[in-house]
Amino acid sequence: QVQLVESGGGLVQAGGSLRLSCAASGRTFSGYAMGWFRQAPGKDREFVARIRWNGGSTYNADFVKGRFTISRDNAKNTVYLQMNSLKPEDTGVYYCAADPWDSAGWVSRADEYDYWGQGTQVTVSS
Repeated sequence: QVQLVESGGGLVQAGGSLRLSCAASGRTFSGYAMGWFRQAPGKDREFVARIRWNGGSTYNADFVKGRFTISRDNAKNTVYLQMNSLKPEDTGVYYCAADPWDSAGWVSRADEYDYWGQGTQVTVSS
């Protein structure tokens, strides 16, 4: 079992930046791929970014390329999402998730991740 706790959300103006953190506890973290998802009001949860356990491979949704960066520090059991040039449409609850299979390639379905945090709210004002 892995417990995930997100932090770093908040209210920011368009064009601003936020850095989300996801702290993991419980079973080993370093063998897991980690992902970030988000959910806007009235919309389905959508994939944002993914990083494999060794940090060597990352995958990003088209709408965040060039603006968001996913990274991890296995020594701290923490994964990050640096978000720059934020837009109002980035508003939503952001969730981190753990994939114990650390599969290669594009893994973007929510049901492919076994563990989830409670989410952190990001609000971008225009």
